[in-house]
Amino acid sequence: MRDFYEVLGVKRNATDEEIKRAYRKLAREHHPDSAGEGGDGEYFKEVSQAYEVLSTPEKRALYDRGFDPARKGAGFGFEDIFETFFGAGGAARRGPASRRQRGGDLLVHTEVTLEEAVFGVAQEIEVNVADVCPTCEGSCCTPGTNPVTCRECGGKGSVQRVVRSLLGQVMTTAPCPSCGGFGTTIEVPCSECSGNGRTHSRHTIKVDIPAGVESGTRIRLQGYGDAGVAGGASGDLYVEIREKAHSVYERQGDDLHCTLEIPMTAASLGTVMKIETFDGDKEVDIRPGAQPGETIKLKGLGVGHLQRSGRGDLFVHIDVATPTGMTPEQETLLKQFSVLRGEEFPEARLSPANTGLFSRIKDAFTGR
Repeated sequence: MRDFYEVLGVKRNATDEEIKRAYRKLAREHHPDSAGEGGDGEYFKEVSQAYEVLSTPEKRALYDRGFDPARKGAGFGFEDIFETFFGAGGAARRGPASRRQRGGDLLVHTEVTLEEAVFGVAQEIEVNVADVCPTCEGSCCTPGTNPVTCRECGGKGSVQRVVRSLLGQVMTTAPCPSCGGFGTTIEVPCSECSGNGRTHSRHTIKVDIPAGVESGTRIRLQGYGDAGVAGGASGDLYVEIREKAHSVYERQGDDLHCTLEIPMTAASLGTVMKIETFDGDKEVDIRPGAQPGETIKLKGLGVGHLQRSGRGDLFVHIDVATPTGMTPEQETLLKQFSVLRGEEFPEARLSPANTGLFSRIKDAFTGR
């Protein structure tokens, strides 16, 4: 491929205005319709291709970095530009548009409990879906009839017209206004679907929701969306998850957190307590001298990992309950205990704000 700057006859640092002037001059000299016998269709196509790239800042920047705009998938539309100027040739290659279209995608929401997010669940949801019309079977025509060739375009799907431009009069093509570019018209539409080829009905669809989903997760059910038009493929159905909050457990990623309140005596002496988890009752071993804010990890009792094996963990945060409403006898015993501990006249001990209970709780939730 020739260098685009060379094609237009400009320097690589040419301004946008210089590029535009060069293009206009070459287009007038070589366009087949405006230059008569001196026109050169292939050279004009090359000029148009060069101008399309160099007149667009983004494409010019890519080209200057060595990107090849002519490679497959570049998507710059040079063929479309050429066909616009040469009219019938482009229309002949393209032909009429197909009525067949892919059906639309659908989005519905469903709620899951935290327990269902932990293990996964199968749900049935109802959705309003476009189906292939049972009467015309998607043809859009009354049974026994067929689409008729468009009288205006003769089945081509496009019409030609002459427009004035900076190059003079140019023949262009446009979709036929009578048939919409399809090349045929439906003269007797199906009465059940009004010529749409589809009807709507309510469907009950089973959805397998995997473990690990959370609010915002979308599950794709391929082919469960609206039916396509005129035999086109069906769209997809997306089920978006909304997770309900739990009264006890808080979710952090695939881990679960809860707070276990224990009596002061249990914290001092240590004990084993049972807690209710999604996997049944589990024992929590409280060490002697447990402090408020300490965290005990129960491995593998969290939420199942999405699309992979294993589960998160359950973190139990300890809270020590200070006794209130004590009887006189209990107060007497507690005072005797404080004397034995040498704590009848406790001294205040301050510590930095980044240590102690609040820091331990913060670290447990942030994973530090």
